[in-house]
Amino acid sequence: MIDARIPRYQQLKDMIIRRISSGDLRPADRVPSEYELVEATGVSRMTANRALRELTEEGYVERVAGIGTFVADLKAASHVLEVRNIADEIKHRGHRYSARVLSRDSVEPDERTGRALRTDETVLHVRLVHLESGKPVQLEDRFVVPEFAPDLLEQDFTRITPSAYLSSVAPLQEAEHVVRAEMPDATTRDCLDMESDEPCLVVIRRTWAHGGPVTFARLYHPGSRFELSGHYVPPGTEAMSPAAGNGDLNS
Repeated sequence: MIDARIPRYQQLKDMIIRRISSGDLRPADRVPSEYELVEATGVSRMTANRALRELTEEGYVERVAGIGTFVADLKAASHVLEVRNIADEIKHRGHRYSARVLSRDSVEPDERTGRALRTDETVLHVRLVHLESGKPVQLEDRFVVPEFAPDLLEQDFTRITPSAYLSSVAPLQEAEHVVRAEMPDATTRDCLDMESDEPCLVVIRRTWAHGGPVTFARLYHPGSRFELSGHYVPPGTEAMSPAAGNGDLNS
């Protein structure tokens, strides 16, 4: 159904992004040309050009002069600090993942959240605890722009994590992380089953899609049961440590 309130170029962009998200279009697949978009949808050449130009600027596609437009390899352009699904991480360690949903609702953003998401209108809010073999390891406090994922609050977060669901809505375009240690409040401490004098590690994460910020989350972890790790090899450099990431530094 065509929504007259949405510009035609944005409708074309959303259509192509949906095809990428669903896997119908994969990295290196050819995207319809300006001419093909005009013929298929009846838009003007200028509209089709704008849609493809903005998709290129946002990193969804790559335009090769004289050849065509192709789906970009989004993973190749991702930041060294990857946005990972905590359920997958836990299962990869051979442990059992589960989740306990604390709340889900629509709220007015506080000053910090509104500034992060560039809005003063109602946002979607979910809070849940992620558990590893029955032990809480993360309290997720996440805000989402409704236009990005209008069905967010209807999801069963005991079966799919918010991160996994949001990644299925649209490919991740950009992410920003801030990591810091702090003493948790009583509610956070209780949710994570922490000692009274135990600090927590907080990951503050903001993600972008469709050219703007769409999610803002605070992820709280008990300091005694969580660590951040990573391995980086500069582009064009051969990895020197085949066993990197296997925990050698902790042994």
